[in-house]
Amino acid sequence: MKEIYDRAVEESKKGNVSVLATIIKQAGPSPRGIGAKCLLTKDGTLIGTVGGGRLEAEVLGKAPQVLQSGVPEVLSFHLKGTDVEDTDMLCGGDVEVFLAPLSPKDVSLPSFLDAVLKIHRRGGEGLIATVVDPETWQGEKAPLLFLTREGGQTGSMPHYHDLEMELKNNLETLLKERLPKIYTFSVSGTSLNVFVEPVISNPVLFIFGGGHVSQQIVPLAARVGFNVTVIDDREEFADPRLFPDAKEVVKLGFEDVVDNLPVNKSSFLVIVTRGHSFDKEVLAQALRTNARYVGMIGSRRKRDIIYQRLLEEGFTLEDLARVHSPIGLSIGAETPAEIAVSIVAELIQERAGG
Repeated sequence: MKEIYDRAVEESKKGNVSVLATIIKQAGPSPRGIGAKCLLTKDGTLIGTVGGGRLEAEVLGKAPQVLQSGVPEVLSFHLKGTDVEDTDMLCGGDVEVFLAPLSPKDVSLPSFLDAVLKIHRRGGEGLIATVVDPETWQGEKAPLLFLTREGGQTGSMPHYHDLEMELKNNLETLLKERLPKIYTFSVSGTSLNVFVEPVISNPVLFIFGGGHVSQQIVPLAARVGFNVTVIDDREEFADPRLFPDAKEVVKLGFEDVVDNLPVNKSSFLVIVTRGHSFDKEVLAQALRTNARYVGMIGSRRKRDIIYQRLLEEGFTLEDLARVHSPIGLSIGAETPAEIAVSIVAELIQERAGG
């Protein structure tokens, strides 16, 4: 999905219109599910897929008309077994695909695309809402809206302020459902169809310290869906070659390190530095954030010493109750690899809701 939005940004910067095709309805089996996308560019390049076969061929055939007119199209298909011969399905299904023109003349489009990409790059949750009634697309401003859980908004629904408010009021429910779907809204006695898509990225895991335990955590965490950033203040440990599965490896001093990172309420922080003083330094900063998870390695004795110092500095017991320490599930782990398993297991548990 990120590749599709990256290319849409490139095309917009070049001044080119592109067409974003999305499966908005599906009944019965089809090659791809609701929300599947592809992007068709002015030069005929296809990024992503809505399933191949006749379905995708007809989408490709209709795209030039949408590129030329700037008016979206809804394509309806009833797929037979012969239409999906490259799949395992023996029977067909009904599918609707919405072809949306993305025009560089739409002044709100760059911020809309950037907001979606920010979720994919740095974690978080948001909701894309697209009016899929073609007659409502008038002029250069597309009725596209992106809302984040933190209250951010890019794009808009021209002439549909009440719809914007209803989407905002129902944001938590729509995100919790995690399923793209058609949302029907009544406007002056008529129905308006809006396709809503939760954008929920893999959470970002910040690991402070690049030692032996970190080197075991990173591949496990990456394999189960975390976007991992490793931070160390030493050149030899802030080495991307040690962490081929990490999204990012950063050399930063631990003083004020958290202020230099995009930590938010969906972030996971794991503190495994090389010493008690550094652990305390990072933990104090972590407790000033709204990070979803904060964990610190070490024995109970070490933890209690650090906690006492933090209490003396003005932190509260409620603050300290947020911290998972000793970090990881209690499985009798001893080696760095076993400790990594226990930590990643606890991260999975927290991500799943505790």
